[in-house]
Amino acid sequence: MANELHVLEKEEMENSNSIKRPQAVETLFVNEFINGILDPVEQMLGPVKNGGTIIANTTPGCWGPMLTPTIRGGHEVTKPVFVEGAEVGDAIVINIQSIQVTSLATSSGHDEAITDRFIGDPFVSVKCPGCGKLHPSTVIKGIGRQAIRCSTCDTETAPFKMTNGYTMAFDHKGHIGVTVGREGARRIALDAKNYMRTPENSVQNPVVALAPSDLIGVMARMRPFLGQLGTTPSKAMPDSHNAGDFGSFLIGAPHEYAFTQEELDKHRTDGHMDISRVREGATIICPVKVPGGGVYIGDMHAMQGDGEIAGHTTDVAGIVQLQVSVLKKVALEGPILLPNEEDLPYTARPFTKEEKRRARELAEEFGVKQVEEAFPVSVVGSGKTLNEATDNAIQRAAKLFDMSEPEVLNRATITGSIEIGRHPGVVTATLQVPKSILKKVRLLKTIKRQYD
Repeated sequence: MANELHVLEKEEMENSNSIKRPQAVETLFVNEFINGILDPVEQMLGPVKNGGTIIANTTPGCWGPMLTPTIRGGHEVTKPVFVEGAEVGDAIVINIQSIQVTSLATSSGHDEAITDRFIGDPFVSVKCPGCGKLHPSTVIKGIGRQAIRCSTCDTETAPFKMTNGYTMAFDHKGHIGVTVGREGARRIALDAKNYMRTPENSVQNPVVALAPSDLIGVMARMRPFLGQLGTTPSKAMPDSHNAGDFGSFLIGAPHEYAFTQEELDKHRTDGHMDISRVREGATIICPVKVPGGGVYIGDMHAMQGDGEIAGHTTDVAGIVQLQVSVLKKVALEGPILLPNEEDLPYTARPFTKEEKRRARELAEEFGVKQVEEAFPVSVVGSGKTLNEATDNAIQRAAKLFDMSEPEVLNRATITGSIEIGRHPGVVTATLQVPKSILKKVRLLKTIKRQYD
C-alpha cells in the first residue's frame, strides 16, 4: 500500500509540473506566499530563465506565522519558483545579490508552547481552546499577550507565549537596532502593520502587536540574512520543518504531515537553515528533488549570532534579489554554502600568493613534489541534535567528494571548522577541498567564481 501511494504521489507531482508553462522570463517578481506547507504538487510561479533573477518582497518569519493558526507550517515563505531546465538530480546555484530590510521595527523572544492550544505540534496543528476549531481564523483585539483572538468564539488562541521578549526599532540606514521600553512598544503595536511593513499578500498577525518589552536599551548591529532559502522537498511538509531538527517533529506525528525517519531523510532539502552566513554576497547550491527545483525564500532576520540560541531572532520583512542557475547532473542530498570570504573560518580562507610560495618552499624541503590547490566548501548538515547534524554534514561531504569520513574529519579540523547554524541541529562542515575533486564533481567553476 505504501508503495502504491508513493507511485501515485510521484505521478501527481510529475503531472502538476509537466503543465504547459509560459515562456521563461529573465526577471521574476514574487509577492505571493504559501500557507506554510511546501507541497511539490502545487503549481509553481515562473518559470524563470536559467541564469535569471528572482526579486521578492518577503514576509517576517517565525513569530508572526506562529501567532496565525491558519498558516500551517510555522513560517510564511514565498510561493516556489520553477527554474527553467532544472531536473531531478541537478542542483540550483543561488547567488544572493542583495538583501534590504524594510521593517521599521519587530518583536521577538524566547517561546513557550501553550499545551491546550495544539494537537501534537504547535507550528502545524493549532486548536482553539474555546470552540475547539482546528486552524481557526483570528483577529487582533487591542495589544499585548491576549491580543490574538479566535474570530469564532473570541477566545485567546495564539499557541505560543513569550517567556522573555523585546521590541526593537531600526535606524533608517539599516545599521543599528535598539530595544525599546513599554511606551515605545505600545506605540509600535498600535500601528503594527506599518512598522512591520508586512507585504500586501501576507496574512500573518504582526508580532509587534504583543508589545513585549522585557529588554530595554539593548543595542545590536544589523546584518540581515535569510533563515529560509532553498528548494522544494519531494513530499509535502511544513516549511519550518524542512530540516533534520525541526523535521524530527514530523516523525510519527498525529496529523496529515507525518513522516518516517527514512522519508524525512529522502525528501527534505534543508531549506530552513537559519545560518547567519546566508547573506548578501553568499552563494547557496541546492539540491533539485522536484522538476523546476521550486526555489523559495523567507524568514529574513535583521541580525543573529551562531545558533539562534533563543529559538528566535529579529524577524523582518524585506526585499531580496537572487540570481539562479542550473548545474546539470550535480546530485546533492542537501545544500552547500559558499559564504563571503570574511565569514569563512580563519583556517578555511583562500590562501594568499605569499602563503602559497612559503608552502611550496616547505614542501620542497621535505621532498613533497606538489602542494594541493584547494577551495573552501561549507556542507550543510541537519539532524535532531547538533551531534547528529555534524554526522550528517560529514557523511554528505564524504559521499559527495568520494572521501572516507576520517579524511573529511581531518580536513575539516585543519583546513576548516564545524559551525552552528541553528541550535538544536543545523551545522556547516567547512573544509578546503582539492581543485581536482571539485572539478570531478562539477563544482569547481561555481566555487572558483566565488573565491578566486
